[in-house]
Amino acid sequence: MRLDGKVALITGAGSGIGAASARYMAELGASITLAGIPAQGVEEVAAELAGRGAQTLAIPVDVTSDDQIKAAVARTIDVFGKLDVVVANAGIQRHNTDVNLFEMTEEEWERTQDVNLRGVFRTVKHGLAQMIEQGNGGSIVIVSSITAIQGRTPNVSYMTAKTGLLGLNRHIAVHYGEQGIRSNAVCPGALAQTPDWDDHPDPEGRRAAMMSITPLGRLGTPEDIAPWIGFLASEDAGFATGGTYVVDGGITIA
Repeated sequence: MRLDGKVALITGAGSGIGAASARYMAELGASITLAGIPAQGVEEVAAELAGRGAQTLAIPVDVTSDDQIKAAVARTIDVFGKLDVVVANAGIQRHNTDVNLFEMTEEEWERTQDVNLRGVFRTVKHGLAQMIEQGNGGSIVIVSSITAIQGRTPNVSYMTAKTGLLGLNRHIAVHYGEQGIRSNAVCPGALAQTPDWDDHPDPEGRRAAMMSITPLGRLGTPEDIAPWIGFLASEDAGFATGGTYVVDGGITIA
């Protein structure tokens, strides 16, 4: 499996799954645009990969801004000349406040939706537009969550947004397949360190609880998820589209 000659744009690339995917895909030969905030994160990962000989571009991008995503795609084309892969990964999880639907404010609900659902919409929208203009197909990988297929999490806006991503994934697969554009979703399970770890009211308690119900007996890492993203981006997965790939240590079947 190789990604030689491919150009990938990854959101949320300064840490976690995004950074691990950038490292993995760069090792496979891809040129990588690392997009995300804060700027320091994407710049540090890009510099690390460049030090290993990879072609990288770091762009501070807030996915709640349509203009910033559009500009990141345009900058990718300026530097690398094309765009083959989009990994829509950026997300937040407001563990301590995205709870209790019956008393949640609309503002709280919207903070998560604007990143996790509309941010992915904006990302894939501009990625699709570029792929269609190029006329050579492409691959989109959407990072959802096992919360999209089960109701365990108390973070209701997070779960709802991640569920919506599965519908968006299927839409792209059906309606853009004729242009050679594939779309697939990855649903990570409980990771050892969640997004917005410091916001969790009891991170160690959460870790123990999740580990106790994971059949493999351990929590996941970003490095467990990155190979699935790299594979789905590659030509080796050329007949895979519209799929939902659960990588969770068995927690959803337990």
